[in-house]
Amino acid sequence: MDFKQYITIVEDFPKEGIRFKDITTLMQNGSAYKEAVKQMSVFAKEKNADVIVGPEARGFVVGCPVAYELEIGFVPVRKAGKLPREVISVDYGLEYGKDSLTIHRDAITKGQRVVITDDLLATGGTIEATVKMVEQLGGVVVGIVFMIELTYLEGRDRLKGYDIFTLTQY
Repeated sequence: MDFKQYITIVEDFPKEGIRFKDITTLMQNGSAYKEAVKQMSVFAKEKNADVIVGPEARGFVVGCPVAYELEIGFVPVRKAGKLPREVISVDYGLEYGKDSLTIHRDAITKGQRVVITDDLLATGGTIEATVKMVEQLGGVVVGIVFMIELTYLEGRDRLKGYDIFTLTQY
């Protein structure tokens, strides 16, 4: 399936010069969203994933249906202050500063096979931080899956050594 036909390009959003890739129009099309979830699920199943991990908020939109399809758990990665139990955190760089991501300390067990999901691979900073936390907890990242990859931002360079699957690239 050519997923690009279901993704809307929004010019100058969130700021001038950006061509935002909007996946909400893909999700509004039931058959396209179903096929996207199916392809991501096949990848995760081939990796023998024990659990799916996704950063907020779009990692939830991508990862939860994959976890549901495979009948395995989903672990959310959230911004600081959003998870109610004991967490570990990683600070990571943004274009204009820093941010922090957290995961419950008991969310991943040693040796658990993890597939990380998100909507978009751009610079790779969010997923790099997510990988660090999963590995700190003893998980093994066996794959990373995205709906979209912006190849010109070279996010794969930050994720060398990990098996990455994307549905479409720009």
